[in-house]
Amino acid sequence: MDEPTTHKLPTVDARIFPRGGLDVLSREEVARLRDASVGGMHELLRRCALAVLTTGSTSDDPRAARELYPDFDIQVHQLDRGLRLDLLNAPAMAFVDGQIIHGVAELLAAVVRDLVYTSIELAPEFADELDSSPGITDAVFRLLRNADVLNPSETPNLVVCWGGHSISRDEYMYTKEVGYQLGLRGLDICTGCGPGAMKGPMKGATIAHAKQRLRNSRYIGITEPGIIAAESPNPIVNHLVIMPDIEKRLESFVRLGHGIIVFPGGVGTAEEILYLLGILLREENAGLPFPLILTGPTASAPYFEQIDQFLRLTLGEAATSRYQIVVGDPPEVARMMARGIHHVRQYRIEQKDSFFFNWSLDVPLEFQRPFVPTHEAMAALDLHRGRKPHELAADLRRAFSGIVAGNVKEEGMRRVEEFGPYQIHGDRDLMASLDALLRAFVDQHRMKIAGQYKPCYEIVA
Repeated sequence: MDEPTTHKLPTVDARIFPRGGLDVLSREEVARLRDASVGGMHELLRRCALAVLTTGSTSDDPRAARELYPDFDIQVHQLDRGLRLDLLNAPAMAFVDGQIIHGVAELLAAVVRDLVYTSIELAPEFADELDSSPGITDAVFRLLRNADVLNPSETPNLVVCWGGHSISRDEYMYTKEVGYQLGLRGLDICTGCGPGAMKGPMKGATIAHAKQRLRNSRYIGITEPGIIAAESPNPIVNHLVIMPDIEKRLESFVRLGHGIIVFPGGVGTAEEILYLLGILLREENAGLPFPLILTGPTASAPYFEQIDQFLRLTLGEAATSRYQIVVGDPPEVARMMARGIHHVRQYRIEQKDSFFFNWSLDVPLEFQRPFVPTHEAMAALDLHRGRKPHELAADLRRAFSGIVAGNVKEEGMRRVEEFGPYQIHGDRDLMASLDALLRAFVDQHRMKIAGQYKPCYEIVA
């Protein structure tokens, strides 16, 4: 281990011998991993590695860490016994007395594992397979299996928690209390792995799991390359999974989770709600139990009222039957979720479906194909009445996904800087409701953690 070097911020050079599946590899596998890591994906590997080495960062600007550590690099070396990672000018905050923090080392290994496995598993020769819905679901399954988060011996107990990275202190404390109540009931937590509503439930659950003397608790964080730099993993995540795109990330949530809780958030949270409701509103999923609870502190009641009104206007009254809104009552949220997951368990037993991956859920191709938010694609979204609710939900989801890209993803931010704001077109009443919702997000500071928000979109009726 070299002495820290002088930089904009303290840095360290280090050699890491990663474990977690990367220490039991054949020579051929190691060679394939190294070839992928030094090819065209090296810059992606460097960005994601820097994100986990700055775990706990409060910035949501994907370029901030690279500006603070411009000379950081990561190199993958082949050894007979596995891999060696050389870190050059790495953030000193990831080290204690010259040794990398154990949890950070695990997350770093996950970055290498997932990015390189994805480059092999989703290579061009698999293009035909990834053009079908079953093929994409199989790919999601293989990626999750490789990440070692599919546990056949685990009874259903995984609660996915969605919510914003930029939330108020009261909302954050509420997410902690809900996580605590879930943990007391033996439930594990899965989130998008970042700060805010993604960190709070995990933090609350750790205390409850300790009180209940539970071992091997799971705090799963699922992210994707475009967003990890803006939402660095929080320190509690003990299973990090990096999916190749937002669509496979969303499918991972709904295939892995046995129930979902939604806390207050911004456009990313709205995207997640529309994704799930769009799927649940399909006839194929009508009888499928899937507990979905929207919750927050009492002060957040107006937020959920506005979300509820938007969903009723866009997706119809039928959508309201698939979710429940509970305000200011963490114990009741946990009790309802525990009951809902019990029903999921019974259903899986009756249908002979696995506990660890929801094969019964029908996810159509329109929810699986990656959406690239160019200005042309955003302007072409069909946000008009007369469509089936799940079809409209799919395009509304894409609209919110594009705004997320313009807010926090480097490629989307670059497009907006070059070509101006995205333009979103649709029926007048839908656009009025969408505009009101987005303005509320801005007024409530849900778009950015810090700094004045400049909209990356324009609503055109």
